Amino acid sequence: MSWWEASEEILRGINRAINAIDPGQVETLLDTLMHVKRDGRKALVLGAGRSGLVGKAFAMRLMHVGIDVYVMGETITPAIGEGDIVIIISGSGSGAMSTTAANMAKRLGSLIFAVTSYPDSELAQTSDHLVVVPGREAVAEESDYQSRQLLGEHESLAPMGTLFEDTCAVFLDGLIAELMARLEVSEASMRKKHSTIE
Repeated sequence: MSWWEASEEILRGINRAINAIDPGQVETLLDTLMHVKRDGRKALVLGAGRSGLVGKAFAMRLMHVGIDVYVMGETITPAIGEGDIVIIISGSGSGAMSTTAANMAKRLGSLIFAVTSYPDSELAQTSDHLVVVPGREAVAEESDYQSRQLLGEHESLAPMGTLFEDTCAVFLDGLIAELMARLEVSEASMRKKHSTIE
């Protein structure tokens, strides 16, 4: 299989996953982010590994739309507390760092959103709200691409958690576009907040 065929199949997987996200869950997250901005509260974004990289990209865009946002683990991240929002990105919802952070944030009175593939996970059970982003559920039994097509077995071809991370990146960018419209933030104003030293 060529890189182009693999890319096309990954894109189909992302599209299926995006279409399976519950709009009500997304609306709750959007409303909360609007309140965080309006009330001058803080947002904290965290994730481990590749999910953490997706989270950092999302945090950067939240900063661009004017939300006071931080990434867990950075030296300049302040304390969070009552009324702040913590967004935890974890495909499995079972990572020790994510669940520990959720429990700590809950004790501090922060509102916790889990972005995960597993609504029954420990992280999901600890969180106040969820956005369920489907990830890779199974590996196709047939390993040959052409045979899978003939059999109607479609697989994302994205190893391990990649489908979750790719879908999150697209979904969260879509969320930023919606926030831009609701907050009436222009790309020009976002550009003024973008780093000039890089």
